[in-house]
Amino acid sequence: MAERAAKQLELNKSELPNSITEVIATLTRAGFDAYIVGGGVRDTLLGLRPKDFDAVTDAKPHEIKDVFGKRCRIIGRRFQLAHVYSGRELIEVATFRGPPTNDANTNQDGMILRDNVWGDIQQDFSRRDFSINALYYQPLKGIVHDFCGALDDIDNRIIRLLGNAPVRIEEDPVRLLRALRFKAKLGFEFDEALSAQFNDGNWALLEQISPHRLYDETQKMFTGGYLVPLLPLLFESGAIDSLIIYPPSEPSALVNQVAINTDKRIAAGKSINPAFFYAALLWENYLHQLAKAKKRNMPFAEAQMHAAGKVIDRQRIKTAIPKFAEQFIRDIWILQPKLAAPRSKQIVQLSEHPRFRAGFDFLLLREQCGDAEHPLSESTNDMGDWWQTYQTLSEQEQQQAIDEFDENIRRGAYKKGQRGRGRNRQESKTQTTDNATPNQNSTKQNKADDRAEKGRNDQTMVNDSSNIPARRRRAASQSKAGRTDGGRHNVQQVEQDNNELAQLQQLSLANKKTIGKPASKA
Repeated sequence: MAERAAKQLELNKSELPNSITEVIATLTRAGFDAYIVGGGVRDTLLGLRPKDFDAVTDAKPHEIKDVFGKRCRIIGRRFQLAHVYSGRELIEVATFRGPPTNDANTNQDGMILRDNVWGDIQQDFSRRDFSINALYYQPLKGIVHDFCGALDDIDNRIIRLLGNAPVRIEEDPVRLLRALRFKAKLGFEFDEALSAQFNDGNWALLEQISPHRLYDETQKMFTGGYLVPLLPLLFESGAIDSLIIYPPSEPSALVNQVAINTDKRIAAGKSINPAFFYAALLWENYLHQLAKAKKRNMPFAEAQMHAAGKVIDRQRIKTAIPKFAEQFIRDIWILQPKLAAPRSKQIVQLSEHPRFRAGFDFLLLREQCGDAEHPLSESTNDMGDWWQTYQTLSEQEQQQAIDEFDENIRRGAYKKGQRGRGRNRQESKTQTTDNATPNQNSTKQNKADDRAEKGRNDQTMVNDSSNIPARRRRAASQSKAGRTDGGRHNVQQVEQDNNELAQLQQLSLANKKTIGKPASKA
C-alpha cells in the first residue's frame, strides 16, 4: 500500500465542497474511519470539476443512520447505501465491502446478486471495479491511500480492471458500459485485459441485467456531457445492440447532431432531458413502424399512436424507460407532422402544447440534418424557421403572422407538406380502375408493395452482412455454419432479427451521404 501526502498530489481540503468535508468530519468525530473515494478523487487529480463526491466508511448503514439521524436515508437492497444530506447537497455514503460469503450471493454465471457483506478498507479496495476509482482520500489527515498503482494509471491514462478481468465482468457486466463511459469522458485507453472483455459472451451476460438498471446506466451516459466521443464507442464495441432495439449500424446524422447539442447544453450549465436523445435514437424505428401501419390503411393519427406504442413497447425490453419519459418521446414524434404542416387555427394551440419546445427543437434538428431525404420521413416544409421566428413575436405580431400564414395557404404556399400525408391516397386513386373499388385496389397495391419490398430486402439486404450490427452478424454466420452450442439466437430468431434490421438499414440515413454533412444552421 502506498500512502501519499495530499499536498504532494496538489489536493487541498479548502477546495472541496463543504458538504463532503462535513460528512467526513462528522463520521470521524463519531469514531469511524471515513474517506472520499472514487470519481471525485480521480477527477480532482485530473483538474476536472467532479460532478459529485462519494464517501466510504467502516460504519454500518444503521450506524450511519444513528450518526446523522433524520438527515440520513438507507436505500438499496442489492447494494445498501446511505444517502446523507449536508445542507442542500446529497452525499452517498457506502460501508466498506467484503468478499461474498457464499454462492447464494451470486447466480450460476458468477454475477453478484446481493452485495451487503461488510469488510475493512483493504477488502473494500479489492471490490472496486477500476484502479482509477480506488483512491481513498482523507482530507482531515491530508493523506491518500493507493493500494493498486492507481496514481500511475492516472498518469499513464490507462483504464484497468482490478483483479481477474473475466471474473470481474462476470460479477457485474455493467462494468463494460462503465468502462466505455470513462473512456469517453477521460480520453483514457483500456489495458489489454480489459479490451479483451468486449466480446459476444460478455454482451450476452449484460442482457441478463435488469432493464431498469440499464436505463439508469444510459442516463449516466447521456447526461455526462461526453456523448459525442461516447457514441462511436457504443457502436464500435457492440454495446448499442444491448441498449437499443434494432439499432442502425452507425449513428444517423440526426443522432450525431442531438449528441453535439446535448453536450453543448450540459457544458453551458443548461438542463437536458435524456428522453430527447432516446427520441432521436428510436426515430428511424418509429418511421419504419409508421410506414407499416399506413400500409394497413390505418387512419394517420391511429397509425402514429400504433407505431409509437410498438417501438416503445419493444424498447422496454432493453431499457425500462419511465412512463413519463415514454410519453415525452411519443409526443415529440406525433407533433412532427403537425408542426410541419399546421392549420392556421391550430397554431396557437400547438405553441401552447406542453411538449411544443421539444417537438420544435426536434423539427429544427431534422431540417439541419437533412432528415427529409429519409425515404419514410415527410418534409418539414422549412417550418423550423417559421416557428423559431413566431416564438420571438409579441402577441399582436403572432396573430399577424398567423393571418399571413393563412393567406399563404389560400394562395397555394405550404401545399407540399399538406400533400405529404395524402400522397399515398392520391397514388391509389390514380391506379383505381373502372372494375374495382378504391379499397380493393389499395389492398392489392399494398400487398404488391409488401411483396416487392420483401423481395428487395431478401435479395439486397439479408445477404449483406455489413448492414447488421457485429454481434448479430456473428450469430447469423454461426447459425449458417450449423452451430448447436446453445447460443442465445436460434436460426429462426436470427432470421427474424436480420429481416427487421435489414429493412431499417436499407432506409437508414446512416448509410447516406448525410453523415458528416455540416448543419445548415448553428
